[in-house]
Amino acid sequence: MVIDFKQDILSPVATDFAAMDHLINEGISSKVGLVMSVSKHVVEAGGKRMRPIMCLLAARACGVENMLQAQHLAAIIEMLHTATLVHDDVVDESNLRRGRPTANATWNNQTAVLVGDFLIARSFDLLVDLNSISLLKVFSTGTCEIAEGEVLQLQAQHQPDTTEETYLRIIHGKTSRLFELATEGAAILAGTEEYREPLRRYAGHFGNAFQIIDDILDYTSDAETLGKNIGDDLMEGKPTLPLISALAHSIGEDHAIIRRSIATGGVEHLDRVIEIVHNSGGLDYCQKRAQQETDAALEALKALPDNEYRQALMNLTLMALHRLQ
Repeated sequence: MVIDFKQDILSPVATDFAAMDHLINEGISSKVGLVMSVSKHVVEAGGKRMRPIMCLLAARACGVENMLQAQHLAAIIEMLHTATLVHDDVVDESNLRRGRPTANATWNNQTAVLVGDFLIARSFDLLVDLNSISLLKVFSTGTCEIAEGEVLQLQAQHQPDTTEETYLRIIHGKTSRLFELATEGAAILAGTEEYREPLRRYAGHFGNAFQIIDDILDYTSDAETLGKNIGDDLMEGKPTLPLISALAHSIGEDHAIIRRSIATGGVEHLDRVIEIVHNSGGLDYCQKRAQQETDAALEALKALPDNEYRQALMNLTLMALHRLQ
């Protein structure tokens, strides 16, 4: 089955998506011209905006008919996501994202950090307007956990003994948690408590699969397709799952090269590391784990009503997995 993004995923919430897009542009307004310029640069950097789409589809799947609040929540989700990307690029010293220069490369680190702070603060300013203490609490806790995931990743840098369990804790915080906020938040707004946990589980497994696939692509794709430099994770000494798996399934000099590459960072041995990751079965293992997480996400969706919105969430999940092809 070939999944068309616009037809099979976006179409059921296309009107809501357009309204949400307008709300994002309203949300990043500021009295300070530089804040506006940087915010506009990062918001318009592209991407499919999967998190707000997931939020809108989840709200519709829960039976919401008046989507105004859900549109606002989806805009908030995207603004939070954008803020995390701006901060990530500073921490990682990245100069390319989605094929475009990052905010820190275009301006400087100080500007990028402060505008990232503005986007987070603005997100919570808008969240208060939704008048839900429950929503505010979930997002406050979740945003703390996102920051903790990033710090965990920082701690794990250059640590070749990082386990798969630690890796999963990192990606839950830095990637999956915001997907969970998007879907669980939609259920809270909808007042459908019975769908809150299934939607959170769905998004958590989706996020895990999505990040594992991203980490696979760092060793199988190219800069133009990926929108960032190949080997960035290795350059930063990040022990992602392909490397963790390759370490577990290699011996001798191959094992030593992987350990040394994680410990020191850099891309001096990138071609050799890519070869070892391929030959060790590391990528095969990662693909298996991505499939398991995808299956778990699809299973969680069965708790929702069978409608076009649930089907679109399923299509989104399958499309994310198909990036490997």
